[in-house]
Amino acid sequence: MAPARDRRTGFSRRRQYGVFMGYVLAVAGAVVGLVLLVASTFNPPAFSALRMGVAGVTAPVSTGLATVGSGIAGIPEAIGQYFFVKQENVALRADRDRTRALLMRARTIAYDNRRLRSLLAIRDRAAEPVVTARLVSSSASSGRRYALLNAGRWSGVKPGMPVRGPDGLIGRVVETGPNAARVLLLSDGDSIVPVRRTRDGLPAIAAGRGDGMVDIRSVNATNVRFNAGDLFVTTGTGGIYGPGVPVARVAKAGSDSVMARTFADPDTLDFALVENVFMPVPPPRPIAQQ
Repeated sequence: MAPARDRRTGFSRRRQYGVFMGYVLAVAGAVVGLVLLVASTFNPPAFSALRMGVAGVTAPVSTGLATVGSGIAGIPEAIGQYFFVKQENVALRADRDRTRALLMRARTIAYDNRRLRSLLAIRDRAAEPVVTARLVSSSASSGRRYALLNAGRWSGVKPGMPVRGPDGLIGRVVETGPNAARVLLLSDGDSIVPVRRTRDGLPAIAAGRGDGMVDIRSVNATNVRFNAGDLFVTTGTGGIYGPGVPVARVAKAGSDSVMARTFADPDTLDFALVENVFMPVPPPRPIAQQ
């Protein structure tokens, strides 16, 4: 029976040097990683340029992977729509007939509102869109909640711009690179958005929890009762977000501070709209020379 091959380094200097260098590289990598972790914890802005540089390189790859993933995920839905399109058409026609009266009433109210606004000379300031970009990734498992857009300074994206999806507000841009931007999500612990309740205009604050949800906190009042299902939209206060953008829905009834779920889920979104700041800060007035 042939003896088993000896896997120890033995007296081979080449193997000894190889094992030694492997240990040295492993220890050096661990030390460098620890130093970078400590530095990023105590001084996050120092790594902003490095982060956005890496994001600019990885954004095209993430865009391709997101496109392929969304295409594969849409195959079952397309098959289901193909087989059940007749039933869906029947249901849509029935809904149309039921809501026709409500639609006519809504059109009448909208016409009256436009006429009254023209009589009162009221001007609505709407946020202007900058670019439509793809959300290629989001941090769903870390303590911080960010998302990555595949559009940056080349597309006119600047820090502070609000980002929204088809269902509601997503967050705001905090960092930009040439072709990528980092978005602070509503659920992040540093996110605070002034909101109001749709049914009575009650002012409140939507503060991120860091776990995918937000807290709705009352302002200027105590013992405020929140009901499950209460809807909250932006107020326009602060000048960043335009008024009337859906933000969150209360998940469970409570008083003063309750937990709510955001309308826009970054993990299920493909595209997002970047808008200009609702009320930009005016430039400083020039100092008159003496």
